Amino acid sequence: MAENRFRVRENEKPKGRGFFGFLSAKLKLSQSWNSQLPVKHLPKVAFTVLLGVFYVWNNHYAERTVRQIDKLEDEVEDLRANVTTLEANYMYSSKQSEVAKKVKALGLEESMEPPAKIIVEGNEY
Repeated sequence: MAENRFRVRENEKPKGRGFFGFLSAKLKLSQSWNSQLPVKHLPKVAFTVLLGVFYVWNNHYAERTVRQIDKLEDEVEDLRANVTTLEANYMYSSKQSEVAKKVKALGLEESMEPPAKIIVEGNEY
């Protein structure tokens, strides 16, 4: 019985070796292992490398986030101190004696008479 053979077309160029063939040729792994690159292990190695890259990226991201949180906590503490100072100044400047000092320049004076109470009868309203 005759063997099956592929027809070789003359106008077709032979295909390249692909990425792993190129990698094997550049790294010259065939000389060190006396065979081709063991392709069956490459998906596991690629997955492990991908996990390593993700782990390093995640670690850098977490450290950057912690630095940002520390910076923002310091800023919030400064703002809280500023608010407390501003509130104290506002409360001091809104005292009756301080308001009287500020409006004296405008020619206004404090009334020395107590306020009069206005009484409205129920039928007048």
